[in-house]
Amino acid sequence: MLKKVFVAPDPGRARLRWASRAVLGIGLAAVVCLFVGHSVVGAVTGGLAALLALFTVADPTVRGQAATTALLPVVGLPVLGAAAALHPYPVARDLAFLAVVGAGVYARRWGPRGHSLGVFAFMMFFTAQFLHATPDRLPELSAAVLLSVLSAAAVRFGLWCYERGLPPAAAPAPLSTGGGGLARVTTRQALQAMAGAGFALVVGELVSGQRWYWAVGATWWVFVNTASRGETLVRGFRRVLGTLIGVGLGFLVAVPLHGAPVPTAALLAVAVFGIFYSAAVSYTWMMLWVTVLAELLYGLLGVLTPGLLALRLGETAVGALGAALAVLVLLPVTTHATTDAWIQRALRCVHACTAEAAARLAGSPSADPAPRVAELEQLLGRVRLSVAPLVHPLNPSPARKRRARRVLALLDDCAREIRGLVAVAADPQASHDARLAAACGRVESAVEALTGGAAGPAVAAAESPVSPALAHVHGLEHALAALAEPLRGAAGARLVGA
Repeated sequence: MLKKVFVAPDPGRARLRWASRAVLGIGLAAVVCLFVGHSVVGAVTGGLAALLALFTVADPTVRGQAATTALLPVVGLPVLGAAAALHPYPVARDLAFLAVVGAGVYARRWGPRGHSLGVFAFMMFFTAQFLHATPDRLPELSAAVLLSVLSAAAVRFGLWCYERGLPPAAAPAPLSTGGGGLARVTTRQALQAMAGAGFALVVGELVSGQRWYWAVGATWWVFVNTASRGETLVRGFRRVLGTLIGVGLGFLVAVPLHGAPVPTAALLAVAVFGIFYSAAVSYTWMMLWVTVLAELLYGLLGVLTPGLLALRLGETAVGALGAALAVLVLLPVTTHATTDAWIQRALRCVHACTAEAAARLAGSPSADPAPRVAELEQLLGRVRLSVAPLVHPLNPSPARKRRARRVLALLDDCAREIRGLVAVAADPQASHDARLAAACGRVESAVEALTGGAAGPAVAAAESPVSPALAHVHGLEHALAALAEPLRGAAGARLVGA
């Protein structure tokens, strides 16, 4: 797990820059809130709003990111106001919370912007419970949210907008089963999330009448960025594991501090960096840092105790259980319904990357493989998430686990060859090899064979001497040929349908 976080590829040091900018933006938001005279509660609210603004907004263009960021308070402040107004009325508050859960998940059908706004709306309701917000505190909290979103935007789009001038970030469109109603994954997940959150709310309140919202929050975040039953179950397991490790770390670090401002602020910066840096590669590690962040905030508020840490773990387990029951019982979306589709999209993107790079080497001024490579990285991330249930240590099928691992390893080989090919194509001194066209044709045939089920052509032997570009394409051909066996199996079965 350590290797996965610290040795994972970070092309262009994107994760490092993203995490560093988050520390700067959230730190600025908290300082601004304190500077204008807000209380610690107001500063905490502002810091959380800035974290969400920097973490959840993922539109493919800078202009789109700015528009979504501007919409966050428009959606979030009415929800915050409703949560504060309903604070004295538990039944109405709980029903409103479940409605926000359902609406937030349903909004994902509108892509990255819908997802961001749904998450922000949910977290504004959650934050009101976390801070026990009442109507008399609403002006301060609303001002803190506005100031913090503006501060985060100033850092993201002004002080350190490293995305400006780069190709738009690729964001694969979500899979769709076609049709409407219950045939749509987002509709099913919205109903599942509401059912799971309802279970978590009832049981969470039985566990603790004061901290029940942790269970609802756990259920919500288990559903984020998942598209199948298997993904949700694995994510719930990782959430509990990350929380368990974070609670153990809290006993060693957060509790002894007793909320001391200076060391707590320093550790908060470390926790924020950890959340952003590990999010893309390890949900367990991200949850570890989220737990540490929550513990430090409770320390600042003067309520952190060992008993509270144990309660946090218990409520997280309740929330994960609620999510698991919901996806197993209510309108389940099976793993094989998504895994094959993501793999096929990744393979087609491999061919598109190869064709763009070959056209670039042939002298085409309009050919640009960089956006395709970014899209491939995103698609491979979705493949890993979808295949995660098959390679999980608790998977009872060793044969399917071996096949899934082989598929992931070969797809990583494809990505490595693609990156090498694109690097050669970016060199203005690189010369075009006439044999590239034939090799790219073989890559296309191999992809069609893998995505269509037909037997693929034999891989051509590598010629000698071979240009660097052609060597990468040959390596890609061999990886695609090797994929046929684990993807189809001896009997032609799908990877996850066996």
